[in-house]
Amino acid sequence: MVSTIPEHDWGSLKAVDFFCGAGGMSFGLAQAGIKVIGGVDNAVDCKLTYEKNISGAKYIRHDITRLSAPELGRRLGLERDDPNLIFCGCSPCQFWSKIRTDRTKSVKTAFLLKQFRRFIKYFRPGLVVVENVPGLYRRKDNEILLEFLKFLGLQGYNFTDGVVNANHYGVPQNRMRYLLIASRVSEVEPLPIDKKEMRFNVADFIGVHNGFPAISAGHRDDTDFQHTAAALSEKNIRRIAMTPASGGNRGAWASEPELQINAYRGRDNIFRDVYGRMAWDKPSPTITTRFISLSNGRFGHPDENRAISIREGAALQTFPKDFRFYSSNLGSLARQIGNAVPPALARRIGEHLKVVRNG
Repeated sequence: MVSTIPEHDWGSLKAVDFFCGAGGMSFGLAQAGIKVIGGVDNAVDCKLTYEKNISGAKYIRHDITRLSAPELGRRLGLERDDPNLIFCGCSPCQFWSKIRTDRTKSVKTAFLLKQFRRFIKYFRPGLVVVENVPGLYRRKDNEILLEFLKFLGLQGYNFTDGVVNANHYGVPQNRMRYLLIASRVSEVEPLPIDKKEMRFNVADFIGVHNGFPAISAGHRDDTDFQHTAAALSEKNIRRIAMTPASGGNRGAWASEPELQINAYRGRDNIFRDVYGRMAWDKPSPTITTRFISLSNGRFGHPDENRAISIREGAALQTFPKDFRFYSSNLGSLARQIGNAVPPALARRIGEHLKVVRNG
């Protein structure tokens, strides 16, 4: 059990985490003193991570389209119309994301909100949380969300929803997310925003001063700390070595014929974050599933010549240092971390749900 989850302060609220992945939402809710009964996901590589870190919760590996509500109830001991039950739905979001993905696969993710609706209708939990990419909310042609909101109203839920920045809730990232909080047992207010002086930057979470030893690209850490960084080609090492520390971008080597990228010749005003370094005194960009890759965003370390490590990405997602991710594959570890709800955001949601439930 991870030491930062309280052992006895469960209170009366309990939660089921749909599309739980590695357990970011579950972990944050547990930190808030909410008992997490279980998580549901079809990912093979998240099971061990979830079970090892979310104490007392069951990981139900199942395709949600083939999981019936009564079966879920039997496996987790759920009761219908329980005012203290929370359902969290943080479904995969490729269809609504701005990031380029395989469109055929991503279309399937667009309809998972409808699947989540089946379980809400059957169990009628007291509280419902949805966290997703802002595209779910901003797409004007999105009938799926409109239908879901109408469904909640017909089921007797009142709700608050909108786009929030995770940096306003203890996360050192500019991570924009759609957040919905609904209740059928009490009124709901928006999640309170942290004061500006309480918001965090990259330097608050990573760096030698925070216990992250300096390492080189390609460094492998087989300890539980998992301070492993992806290897870089000789050309990319030259590129990042020329990139100014703390916020520099690829404009520093745009005039170098051997280093400039063909797609950006004469177009250095587009995709300026690609190959860039994070800035110590600013929040990081959104930690995606490809944060270990220098060429997939502003994922360069602020002053070391490499992309950020597995543990640094986890830290910027606000996972504690003793939260161990399980896989022998670097890409799988990055996906587990990048797809997760930041625990600090989840904890604030959990604390707010306790206030909502108590009226």
